Amino acid sequence: MKLNPVRYSSAVGESWHHFSFKVKYCHPIFNDKTVREECHNLLIESFERNKIRFQEIGFDNNHIHGIIDIGIYSRPQVAKLVRGYVGKKLFEKFPSIKQKYFYGSGLWNPAYYMNSVGKDIEFIKSYIRKQRYYSGLQKKLNEFF
Repeated sequence: MKLNPVRYSSAVGESWHHFSFKVKYCHPIFNDKTVREECHNLLIESFERNKIRFQEIGFDNNHIHGIIDIGIYSRPQVAKLVRGYVGKKLFEKFPSIKQKYFYGSGLWNPAYYMNSVGKDIEFIKSYIRKQRYYSGLQKKLNEFF
């Protein structure tokens, strides 16, 4: 039993999920360190704007993985909030990527993965830490709120 559960106006508790968002057409845009770091910053910004807690973020060349507490949001709401914000801001910062790789369309593949971590959170954390571009420079949860 958790001693200090997260409290919302209409709910109490946590709902930690592993997510993966893939870049449309599988373009390896995260091989570029500048793009990857900006996307990382935008993810954190998006989480903070929407009061979504997170534990890990890892990148491969064309997708990202992370662990987040979706709180009172549904999975589709979180995907729309995070991917919409990150995609828009990333294209504003790097308009050449949109023209070169995405032919004027969106950043993310419409499909995504998001599932409860359950009791396997440590296994999923180790999986994310093994991604090609894991920085290990995540904010601690107590620094987040």
